[in-house]
Amino acid sequence: MFSPSDSAEIEINALRKEIQQLRQHQAAAQELTQQREQHAQSQKRFRTVFENSPLGQKIIAPDLTIRQANATLVGMLGVDSTDALVGRHILDFAHPYHRYDWQLLQERLWDHKTPSFSLETCLVRPDGSSFWCRVTSILFEDEAGLMGYTTLENISERKAAEATLKRLYDAQETIMHLVAHDLKNPLTNIQMLVEVLQRDETLLSSCPASTQKETKAFLSMIEQACTDANALLKDVLYLGELDAKRLEKQPVNMNDYLDARLLVFRVVAQQQGIELVLELPSEIIEAHIHPGRFSRVLDNLLTNALKFTPRGGLIHVRLQEQQGQVHIQVQDTGQGIPAELQGQVFDKFSTAAREGLYGTATTGLGLFITKQIVLLHGGKIWLESTEHEGTTFFIELP
Repeated sequence: MFSPSDSAEIEINALRKEIQQLRQHQAAAQELTQQREQHAQSQKRFRTVFENSPLGQKIIAPDLTIRQANATLVGMLGVDSTDALVGRHILDFAHPYHRYDWQLLQERLWDHKTPSFSLETCLVRPDGSSFWCRVTSILFEDEAGLMGYTTLENISERKAAEATLKRLYDAQETIMHLVAHDLKNPLTNIQMLVEVLQRDETLLSSCPASTQKETKAFLSMIEQACTDANALLKDVLYLGELDAKRLEKQPVNMNDYLDARLLVFRVVAQQQGIELVLELPSEIIEAHIHPGRFSRVLDNLLTNALKFTPRGGLIHVRLQEQQGQVHIQVQDTGQGIPAELQGQVFDKFSTAAREGLYGTATTGLGLFITKQIVLLHGGKIWLESTEHEGTTFFIELP
């Protein structure tokens, strides 16, 4: 039998258990209340940001129906209120030529579950006017399922500026190419006439003896001027081709490629009394390049090295692979580049352009073209130089 004290203890334990359960329920209720308050605060913050954003904001369903929109979007689309948007399909406002943009967004977000997606498209207002916008949509989980939180930024002014710049650029390119092509023929004719005059000993002998030497010098100056002008035209035309044509790369054995490209330069170096050394690794190094375009990089760097390296000097070309990157160095023991000019050598029509040791003129475009080609290959180029000691150009390719 239970004694009175045992019965009291059982009641006390039951009360304790009941109190503990009440406390747990109270704590759970407080936590739930706190969560609801936090959710309400979060909803309030979201609505504040959503409604007052200077960008168009909307929430779209998987079928691209607008579920929620802010005042900025109402103004952008030229409707009376959010009621005129909610429940509408975004394709109702899509430009006929840009309906596929929204299909692409729909596929990326809901079919492929891409977390976010951006595009530029054109929308049409009810009054028939249109505007360009940048659309960024983020996929998020909602009570109704996966929804798209979408931001629209009006970029019509930027698009108009881009179109104007493109027209100006195209006009400039057209004029530049017409001028360049039209100048080539008269320059070629002048060169041909100079060559004829230089070969015509009868004509030269008819000049007074005192002026014959001077006449030959003048003819040589005219010929050199034509050569320099042709070099400039060639570089200008090459710049146009560089902008207009797509770069198609292919895997190339760089060991064999460099060895073949240096053949002509070895002959020139020998004639100038300069040693040209090619240092290749024992293993084959491959790079994805456009062989024709990239040859211009090597030609420009080696021509520069030969131009500024005195007789008895050395030009050293190295090929290496470091951490998956292809490295090419062209080092010379020439006159070097003054420190104040080194930051300008890759500029278009660079003021750092100088006449070579052998009187060779420069267009100021060679190293600019070189850098553009390297960048088109996804690479980097830089230099180190000490005046009167030499220059090293470094190329890094992926």
